[in-house]
Formats: sequence, C-alpha cells, structure tokens
Amino acid sequence: MIDWTRVEELRAEIGDAGFAEVVDLFLDEVEEVVARLHAARDRTRLEDDLHFLKGSAWNLGFAAFGVLCQSGERRAAQGQAATVDMAAVLASYAASKDCFLAGLAKLTAGQTPDAA
Repeated sequence: MIDWTRVEELRAEIGDAGFAEVVDLFLDEVEEVVARLHAARDRTRLEDDLHFLKGSAWNLGFAAFGVLCQSGERRAAQGQAATVDMAAVLASYAASKDCFLAGLAKLTAGQTPDAA
C-alpha cells in the first residue's frame, strides 16, 4: 500500500523539516481534491483531478492509491469517466492515509513501518 522505500528516500533528500512540510502540503492539497470528488456529481474534471492525485500519491509513496488514480485517469481520458470506481479510489486514499500516518509515527520513533 505504501512504498516505504520512496518515503525514506524523500525524507533523506529533503531532511526532516522539509519532509514534514511536504507531508502537510500533500495532505492539505489531496484532502481538498478528495473532498471535491466526494461531492462531485459532474465528472468533467475527473481526468485532471486523478492526474494530480496520481502524481502526489507516487511522490509520497502512496503506491496502491496511485495505481487506482492512474487507472481512473486513463478511463476518464478515454471518455469513460462514468466507469471509474470512485468509491474504491476514495477508500484507497483513506486506507493509505491511515497506513501512512501510522507508519510515519513508527518511522519518526526510529522503528520500521509495517510493509503494507
């Protein structure tokens, strides 16, 4: 679910303070788009929203969520936005976020996050 190698690489690249800022920015920006998707009845922006979420997800190691966003983005690009399983995408984000935050707490404490 979470690519902890990517998380640790990013953290090493930008340092602890920079990493904390990236995590905060990621959660703020992604939560805004996720909230819009929860409320959206109109899927005209779906391809762009999923593209943004995919890039954000992969940057911070949300591997499974990124894959679902990529799949949905491709469907939307092919004119099949109505077939994107938004419930699965949104559930994946929620589960990934929970897993990430729990693992981040372990990582900060010097422990190894679960491999999920």
